[in-house]
Order: sequence, then C-alpha cells, then structure tokens
Amino acid sequence: MRTQAQVKVWKATALPPDWFRRQTPDEKASQQLENDVKDVISKVLRNGDAALIELTKKFDKARLNVKDLRVKQTEIKEAYQAVSKEQVSALKLIKDKVKGFENLLLKQVGTKTSKEGITVQTVLRPIESVGCYVPGGQAAYPSTLVMTATPAKVAGVPRIVVCSPPNAKGTIEPLVLVAADICGVNEIYKIGGAQAIAALAYGTEAVKPVRKIVGPGNKYVTMAKLLVSKDVAIDMPAGPSEVLVLADETASARVIALDMISQAEHSEASIAGLITTSKKLAEEVRNRLKRMAASVDRGEIVSKALKKHGFIITCASIDEVVELTNVFAPEHAEIMTKSPMEIADRITSAGLILVGSYSPVALSDYGSGTNHVLPTGGFGHAFSGLSALDFTRRVNIVESSKEELLNLKNYVKVITDAENLPNHYKAIEARFESERRM
Repeated sequence: MRTQAQVKVWKATALPPDWFRRQTPDEKASQQLENDVKDVISKVLRNGDAALIELTKKFDKARLNVKDLRVKQTEIKEAYQAVSKEQVSALKLIKDKVKGFENLLLKQVGTKTSKEGITVQTVLRPIESVGCYVPGGQAAYPSTLVMTATPAKVAGVPRIVVCSPPNAKGTIEPLVLVAADICGVNEIYKIGGAQAIAALAYGTEAVKPVRKIVGPGNKYVTMAKLLVSKDVAIDMPAGPSEVLVLADETASARVIALDMISQAEHSEASIAGLITTSKKLAEEVRNRLKRMAASVDRGEIVSKALKKHGFIITCASIDEVVELTNVFAPEHAEIMTKSPMEIADRITSAGLILVGSYSPVALSDYGSGTNHVLPTGGFGHAFSGLSALDFTRRVNIVESSKEELLNLKNYVKVITDAENLPNHYKAIEARFESERRM
C-alpha cells in the first residue's frame, strides 16, 4: 500500500520558524554519518585497492578484482551494443548544447586592460585533473556525466576521471559508459560511495588522485566530499534535488503538480514546494498531488517524498512570494505568473531560475544547455551551478612601465611603512638606484 501523498500546507503568516530547513537536524545521526564515512576514507588510505574491492563487495554486492576496477575499452564498445541509436543521438545533443553554452561563457571571462603604464590581463588556465562522480543506485544518470565532464572538457582539463558504482554484476550502466565516451573522459572506474571520493582525493595503486572532485551523490558521498575538501577542492555540497514553484492564479494546477511529482521521483529525500498567491490554485494542486501520486510510475518514491518534504505556502502578495523564495534558496525556482521575468529579476538566491509555463525543470535537466549540477540545501545563497569556470583558475598577468612604477613608488612607501614591511619598498626602490648613482 502506497504512502498517502499529503503535502504540508501553510499560510505565509503562520510558517514555523524553521520551515526553510530541508531536514530536522539530528546531531547523533549526523555524527554517526561522519564517523562511518571517516572509517571508509581511513580504510582506503590504509589499504588502497584492497579496500576498494572490499567496500565495493560490501555496499554494491559486486565481486571485482583490481584489474576490473578500471573500465576497459572493450566494455565501452560493448556498451554501444546495449543502447539505442536514439539514446546516443540524445546524449550527443545534450552534450553539444552544454558545450556551446560553456564555450560562450569562457569567451566572456578573459579581459585585458592598459591604463597609465600598467597592463593587466586575466587568462584562464585549466585544472590539471578532475574527478566526476556519477551516482548509481535507484537510477542511472548519464546526463550527470555529460553535465560534469563536458564543462571540464571545454575548460581544457587534460585528465578527466569518472567514478560510478557498479551493479551486483560488476558492470556500470551502458548508457553511462557511452556518455563517458562521447564526452571524451580519460578514465572510468567502477567505484561508488565514499570510497570513490577517497580514491579520487588521495589515490590508490590503481587510481591516481585528482585536483578537484565534482558531482552530486547521496549523503555518504556528500559527507566524504566535505571531509576531503581540506585536502582537495570540491564543487559544492550537493544534497537531494529540489524544485520550488512560484505561481499566481494564471498557472495550471496540473502542470505544477506534474513538475512537483517529476522532482519527487528522484528519491524519497527530494523536495518539492509551491508558493502561491492563489488559495484556489493551492487547493487544486494539493488535490491533484493526492490523486496523481498514487498512480504514477515510481509512485512509492513520489508519495514518500511529497509526504516528507512536499509543501504548499499561500501568500497575500507577490512580494511575500519573492521574500520566501529568497529565504529558501531553492535549487530550481520555476516562475509561472503574469509577469514572470519581473519576478525573476528579484530572485537573489536560487541555483537556477526557470521562467514561464514552458520552462520546466525537465528542460534544464536535459535540453537547455545549462548545467543541472546545482546548489541545494540552501547553498544557493552562496554557490552557483557547475560550469566550465569551476574547472579553471583565473590568473592575472601584470606588466608595468618604468615610468608608472616610479610614479607609484612613494605611495607604496606610505603603506609599506604603515604595515611595517620596509623591504617591500626597498624592492621597488632598488630598481632606480643605479640611475641616482650616475
């Protein structure tokens, strides 16, 4: 019997003070999670490949040898035989759209300016190596591979590594392997969970470490990324997927309900919310969710997600809608109102903003060219979605004329004296001493 898809319904004036929290903090459970992940990381550090084999058997029920950890070229060729031409074409289309968008982004970043004898140029240099984590488990995510590997490729990263958990047979979903091949990934490993993050961060006999780790995952993967972030760069903490719909009386209750259901089908931890100025719309969406969730595919997951993390908030004004949205900082904000772009201009905290009735999350996940690896859990307040910029380092190249250094010399002395760093000034002064001796 399926869980009843009963979402929480609140008035904006009667919201609980912690309504925007994704889950109730459980210090004991959180500490246990951290300890469990630390234990996995320690095992990988101590035992390398042997630990990966042991943990893969324990968590993924797959019996592998060390030589099986890295995906072979023959496995990739076999993967093409297991997928359809339509699937390959769709992956290529998604990759090309993301590639085009990321190329445009990079072209706008480089700058060069010359003023008063000083030339400053900003150039981008790719990170030497990156690890892309692609989740497995309840569903395969070849699109996530495209979203993580393509920006890295556009940025010019010379070594792109993918880790993804194998199934009990010791294989990775064929479409994920095909996506990796299409995107030009250099190495693919059958490793999942916290052990994959440990291998990418610190290396083993089979896996060389990388400079940065990106990609979403479950709570174990997220915790592992946080723990290794003191030693290797990561993109962002990425938790369960989210959508927050902003709507008025002009929006379709059926469309909103389907968008919330589509987000809820990711996992029982997914978050789907509606904030609206229309009490009638709120009630219609609520009723549709109760009816539809019981009969859709993946209905058990959908129903549990909506019951645990689904909500509807009614507001007296659009101003309230905007204010609550910026407090929540959703991963995806869908705006279905009379003047959606005006509201979009006022949203300051969101991973991605989708404007109008024909811009669902499903579009941005697969067809808009934007990246679907986005900040969740409120991290939209400070983080952006993944892009080619995350795989580069900005480097400034500075050149000064002799005349301008001379003009600035005395100003520099004022500050170096104030900070008691006299040798800074002497390093400048020395360049003109020979002239005074002549």
